[in-house]
Amino acid sequence: MGVNMVKHLAKPLHRMTTATRQEVLGLYRRIFRLARKWQAASGQMEDTVKEKQYIVNEARMLFQKNKNLTDTDLIKQCIDECTARIEIGLHYQIPYPRPIHLPPMGLIPLRGRGLRSQEKLRKLSKPVYLKSHDEVS
Repeated sequence: MGVNMVKHLAKPLHRMTTATRQEVLGLYRRIFRLARKWQAASGQMEDTVKEKQYIVNEARMLFQKNKNLTDTDLIKQCIDECTARIEIGLHYQIPYPRPIHLPPMGLIPLRGRGLRSQEKLRKLSKPVYLKSHDEVS
């Protein structure tokens, strides 16, 4: 959903530009508002509670993990990921990241340089909303 989206979003807030700081804090607040109002697609209260907790825990963990980022491009990437995760979560009514459907070793087996280039291609093809998911899992 869009919760671990806040993940790398923040570097120490005193080093950010005011606009970036406001954008990051706005996303953080939006995630917690979303978690408060979240209803599981199944309609089950038990599922709703689990999903709300997932949203809150992931947002806190990822925001904390990335609070020291200073690279503006990386911060922008994280903001984009956060926004994408929120929109995808709302659209599909699931808080969890949607998996990509490329088998881990779906390309021809290679060794050495060929394998490294395959891994690079796989990394480049990863959607923006999943960029940091494997780092945390």
